[in-house]
Amino acid sequence: MNRFEYADSRFMPNEIYVRCDMIVRLYDGDTKTNFENGELVLTSHRILWGRPGDVQRGNTCLSLSLRHIIFFEEENLRPFSFGRSKKIVLHLSEPAIDKMPGPADNSLYNYVKLSFKEGLDPNFITQLSDTIMRRTWEFTPETELIVSNVNDNQRNTKLLPHIKTRTGIIGIERSLQEKQKETDENISLAFQDLTKLMDMAKDMVAISKTISVKIRARQGDITEDETVRFKAYLMSLGIDDPVTRDAYKSSNEYFKQLAKQLACILEEPIKEVGGMMTLTDVYCRVNRARGLELLSPEDLLHASRQLAPLGLPIVLRSFDSGVMVLQICSHNDNAVVDRITELLKEKKSMTAEDLAQSEGISMLLARERLLVTEKYGKACRDDSIEALRFYPNLFLEEISSE
Repeated sequence: MNRFEYADSRFMPNEIYVRCDMIVRLYDGDTKTNFENGELVLTSHRILWGRPGDVQRGNTCLSLSLRHIIFFEEENLRPFSFGRSKKIVLHLSEPAIDKMPGPADNSLYNYVKLSFKEGLDPNFITQLSDTIMRRTWEFTPETELIVSNVNDNQRNTKLLPHIKTRTGIIGIERSLQEKQKETDENISLAFQDLTKLMDMAKDMVAISKTISVKIRARQGDITEDETVRFKAYLMSLGIDDPVTRDAYKSSNEYFKQLAKQLACILEEPIKEVGGMMTLTDVYCRVNRARGLELLSPEDLLHASRQLAPLGLPIVLRSFDSGVMVLQICSHNDNAVVDRITELLKEKKSMTAEDLAQSEGISMLLARERLLVTEKYGKACRDDSIEALRFYPNLFLEEISSE
């Protein structure tokens, strides 16, 4: 908002009226301001904002010179954001040194937003673009006043200036300088993302070389930090060719191919977390890897049910509690029960939270493993107001000792 100035709304000698819009709110960046439900007037030189009737009466209002606008765009609304007003984002240059006083001396943002409560007229974008491209404020005018009708909402007639322009050498030079500056800024913005991508690629290549050298030389294990960073870069790559419903004529074939892709990308991650992963975690991981080709929960469930019939290395499993997981086919409940039994003897007692921290798994899976151990008769529970705590089954030891 520090680009706006308090100014007289009466037009300058070479300034011409373009259009008027009602019930417009001003934003300082993404922050709402108290300047709402106002009248916005676009001229050949400025954007004027005031309370309804202020601009027409020539009262003091807010003024933004069009020379400050580097570029503008229509804000992209998020999906399902019904009822939100259309907004125009004006990206602005730094304020001038000789700037007149305005509503703010400083601002955290280099852009402002115009929010149109009654809907955005598509002609506004066209007329704003044409007005900025004409750069009338750089021309040397020969003015004469004529009476002009204001076409918006049958407003009263007023004196508006009509200009005949002649462009001098200075004006041409300034126009070329501004266009060159704008081109340089746009190129700089475009290369910022490319630079970030190149930096990430350099880091990934460096880590890959380090891992390759250590594997070849057999000089020890890879450090945990290198492993984490390498996995993070791999996950950011995503799936090159995600399976989509449009590529197949029948749903059955689609779910079969989707199941094969799930097995391909999830087998190793599931092994790393102990051979089992909840379906909610699977959903998050898969959709992150698929990018824009998001998968619905229903499609994921249908595809997961195809894993076992297709003989793939992972299968869908439902616990008695209703929790659904994907697990490795070689997963052995007896081995899990033996492991939990050892931990219970060592720790004397455990809750699901204790087991989750000890094994590095989710609390949901930890609870299911404790319940499976109880189901096999190797654990006993104490269900109190504090927590559900499990203990070793000492009855088995007494029976065996007899």
